[in-house]
Order: sequence, then C-alpha cells, then structure tokens
Amino acid sequence: MARKRIILEMGAGNDLHGGDYTKAALRAVQDALHHSSLSFIRALKLDIHQMQVAVTIGVQHPEKVDAERVRASLPYGQITVQVVKGGLDVPSDEGHDLAVIASAAIIVSFDLPPSANPA
Repeated sequence: MARKRIILEMGAGNDLHGGDYTKAALRAVQDALHHSSLSFIRALKLDIHQMQVAVTIGVQHPEKVDAERVRASLPYGQITVQVVKGGLDVPSDEGHDLAVIASAAIIVSFDLPPSANPA
C-alpha cells in the first residue's frame, strides 16, 4: 500500500479581540472543514479511522497555540498537528488589543492499494 494525498484544504480564522491564538487556529480549521465534504470516503468504502489527517497551523506565535485542542476538534482519523510561524498579528491603534489571524492547511491521506494509483 502507498500513502496517497486525497485532499488539501485551506482555511483562515481569527480572534479579532483578545489575541487568542488557539481560538484563531480552531476557527481556521473549522473554516477548512466547512469547505469540504469527503463523501468519496463512504462511496469507496474507506475506513475513516484509517484516514491520516495532517494539520498545519500558521500563526505569529506558534507556542501560544494549544495543538491538542486543535487535534481534538477534528471528528475522526489519525490526526497530527504542527504549528508553525505564519499568519498575522494586527495590533489596535491604541495597542491595547490584538487581532490574530491564523492559516490552516489540512491534508487527508489514505494508504491505497497500487491498483488505486493513476498510471
């Protein structure tokens, strides 16, 4: 069996007030998920528990994201979460508030038999 990328979906999320990096990351993941319907999984009778889901989150301060909460927000699959430097911080004019913008990329892969691979 060979692991094959089935889908790449992207999303963006923010926390407009309060500077919560995890909240922005969770919203980015939900945005990506809401762009997708993986109906082919049922149509091809693939086991959703064998689905490999790799999530990459980009924010200005990766250490401020609770990666476990992000992982727990996904409904099924074997999930990994990586948080990297990216996204955008937008301070208020007064400097008392911070808008955090996060980017998410979600890659779904399956181990497929060679007969499922294109020639």
